[in-house]
Amino acid sequence: MKKIYLLILFLLMLGASMFGAYLFNIWFYNPPQITINQPSDNYLYNTSSLTKNDSDVNFVKASKKCTPSVIFIKTESQQYRRSSFFWGFDFDPFGRIGKVASTGSGVILSEDGYIVTNHHVIKNADKIQVVVSDTKKSYIAELIGADPSSDLALLKINCTNLTPIQFSSSDDVEIGEWVLAVGNPFNLTSTVTAGIVSAKGRNINIVNNQFPIESFIQTDAAINPGNSGGALVNLNGDLIGVNTAIASKTGSYVGYGFAIPSNIVSKIIEDLKQYGIIQRGFLGIDVEDIDGDMAEKLQVNNGVLIKRVNFRNEESNKKLEAGDIVVKFDGKLIEAKSNFDEFLAFRRPGDIINLEIFRDGELINTNIVLVNKEGTTEKLRKQSLFSENLGGEFEPISRIDKQTYGIEYGVKVTNITNGKLRQMNITDGFIFTRINNKAYSSAKNLIDKLENHKGQIRIEGISVNGSKQYLSFTFR
Repeated sequence: MKKIYLLILFLLMLGASMFGAYLFNIWFYNPPQITINQPSDNYLYNTSSLTKNDSDVNFVKASKKCTPSVIFIKTESQQYRRSSFFWGFDFDPFGRIGKVASTGSGVILSEDGYIVTNHHVIKNADKIQVVVSDTKKSYIAELIGADPSSDLALLKINCTNLTPIQFSSSDDVEIGEWVLAVGNPFNLTSTVTAGIVSAKGRNINIVNNQFPIESFIQTDAAINPGNSGGALVNLNGDLIGVNTAIASKTGSYVGYGFAIPSNIVSKIIEDLKQYGIIQRGFLGIDVEDIDGDMAEKLQVNNGVLIKRVNFRNEESNKKLEAGDIVVKFDGKLIEAKSNFDEFLAFRRPGDIINLEIFRDGELINTNIVLVNKEGTTEKLRKQSLFSENLGGEFEPISRIDKQTYGIEYGVKVTNITNGKLRQMNITDGFIFTRINNKAYSSAKNLIDKLENHKGQIRIEGISVNGSKQYLSFTFR
């Protein structure tokens, strides 16, 4: 009898161990999926803009407030066919392939028709059409000014009683805060998506410019093609950024979107309205981020390293040195290069800034006056000449252009539209240095030459990335 009990006990233990092994096998190869329960009505949010219960997360209120301020933009541009000929290209008057249309978004800034959008939305456009969301009326927009360095452009339509968006300081935006992205993805007008702020101060190297400004707000609110130039708003429906880019290998949303902070937008737009150009304050240094090994070696926790003092600002030449660590900008800690660039983007020529730098184990405090692209403290105004025939704006190169590219003369072209320049495949920022071996420094003389020349023409110049270019064309 005792043997029978022992046998039963053995079988039970064997069964239990086999069942335990079975459960362990299931858990090991198929670990449980962790799910977070949705908050109840009494759940309290702890973010910068939400301190009330779940019922106060009101996307509807914010959407109703901001959607009338986000408009639809459609652009048209002429595309040309190119054919090989001798040194370069031969353009015939019938070389047009046809008009190319693209779409985007914009944000209404004032009741009398000022609108902000991305520069890349209206770049090279011959015609800019705006459709107002609440009235569905269409208008032809005038380009007031553009800033490729920040990827922003200012438009104006002949209309009144529009609904301007309200601004909120992007400095107050916090990671984890709810946001809405409003725009016209895939030509679907007035689309609203929700997400949170994933990060601030992102530099993603997408602005192809001599002096790019990149310090984006990153969000996981869905942003797709057509959202560019639209609004990123908080739960009050106030603007905290202008949507400009997505991180994607397919061209569609995969989880990361980027917006230009509202404080940068406000400064750029004010400059374009008042002066026609951006008032950039130059400090005269090139900086880079500090990695972990460098921080440990230099015994600093934050800041940017001065790689080079580039002689654009005489005061910086005297007070700053390569190898200095800039740790504070006007009393604010510098976490990264994008952070430093953003602080500098808010300033204008003539502004006095205070820097705290770390040099040879000591902290040094110094004040420096910012200068313009000519090396003075004056506010500059737009002085370019526009040629409708050529399709672009021309201006003499600045002192900074001369120092950057190592040249003594030249004429820069920007805001290229339909005309000979596009046929020649010349892009924004190109600097003409010589035509048929003759040097040019006057915008008027260069325009006269290009507008009236017939036959073969040879052009020497510098592209926006600094490379020398030699082009040859035939004008008929």
